Amino acid sequence: MEIIHPHTTKGPSDQFTGDVYPTIILSGKEPSRVRMASVHFAPGARTAWHSHAVGQYIHVEEGAAYLQERGSDRIILRPGDTVYTEPDVEHWHGALPDCFMVHKVVWEAPDPNSNTEESTWLGHISDVEYNL
Repeated sequence: MEIIHPHTTKGPSDQFTGDVYPTIILSGKEPSRVRMASVHFAPGARTAWHSHAVGQYIHVEEGAAYLQERGSDRIILRPGDTVYTEPDVEHWHGALPDCFMVHKVVWEAPDPNSNTEESTWLGHISDVEYNL
């Protein structure tokens, strides 16, 4: 048995806009490749566009979240809502402008022999795009 001590950091500015604090809850040991984090977003804070090689589950626990997949309309997620973004689908997510938001994210690392990155980070969502 191993006790895991989660670690919280401020999200890096190349991946997030605003104050975002991810806590990595687990990074599975082989053969498991599951990953899980709890992420706290200040009002208006958000991810940059990104994708995950094996997809990602997002479960909102507090507040309300925007989520948008490239080429689709933005949706609002409320506490208890869970959504799955398919592998390699570009998307962003973050807090609404007037509330904090906390969500859990679960994803898997790709096969270590594939030389594929877990996540691909792209450009930021401008304030104009966010406020549409």
